[in-house]
Amino acid sequence: MASFPPRVNEKEIGKLLLNLVDHTEVVRDLTFAPDGSLILVSASRDKTLRVWDLKDDGNMMKVLRGHQNWVYSCAFSPDSSMLCSVGASKAVFLWDMDKYAMIRKLEGHHHDVVACDFSPDGALLATASYDTRVYLWDPHTGDILMEFGHLFPPPTPIFAGGANDRWVRSVSFSHDGLHVASLADDKMVRFWRIDEDYPVQVAPLSNGLCCAFSTDGSVLAAGTHDGSVYFWATPRQVPSLQHLCRMSIRRVMPTQEVQELPIPSKVLEFLSYRI
Repeated sequence: MASFPPRVNEKEIGKLLLNLVDHTEVVRDLTFAPDGSLILVSASRDKTLRVWDLKDDGNMMKVLRGHQNWVYSCAFSPDSSMLCSVGASKAVFLWDMDKYAMIRKLEGHHHDVVACDFSPDGALLATASYDTRVYLWDPHTGDILMEFGHLFPPPTPIFAGGANDRWVRSVSFSHDGLHVASLADDKMVRFWRIDEDYPVQVAPLSNGLCCAFSTDGSVLAAGTHDGSVYFWATPRQVPSLQHLCRMSIRRVMPTQEVQELPIPSKVLEFLSYRI
């Protein structure tokens, strides 16, 4: 069986290698497992996620079912063990990618959820919704740890679907693990710290649709409905030694294991991102 990607010479660069055909509706998002395994997950309006093995000629390994409506976006945890998928009807699902089984559904949003991203250590999950909110979750417990509101006062659940001039379109974690960026329909891009419920910096942006940090976190790129891409220098902060140690620990320890450590309660709260 041929391996993927095959060896190609310069004349073959840009040539179509595979065409993965199985979804029955629009494919909204794609994400590769960060472990280099060439496992690809696709999210579609056909209410499914499909797992493909590109080392096996694009063989479809699994169909993940659970969404009752469109799937908008998906993201792997940094260790590739967990997948988050978000979609219409307030849906936020977490999947075990070793067993291809649903771990839990996260409850809290009041409208369609359109974007998600894990923190670099995998201890936090950010989700963005048309309910004007970005939530930071503990993916290991399902707890909401922080809310970033884009409308004040925040709309009550019965009105959360109506504030369509404040719908949040995108969210992205910086690689320092301290900052999050969000785009909303109020023509603003916001930069947040994970421990503060107000933006540390705001910039104008019309028709924002998606955003992503550069690898070193120094630049945020944002794409718009009108075909433009804008770039910003991001808030810079030297992470504390405590935060760097926390990220190192949380890369290898889920919340449940952290909570069993024989250490003072304040240290446990810090390691669990609860202070």
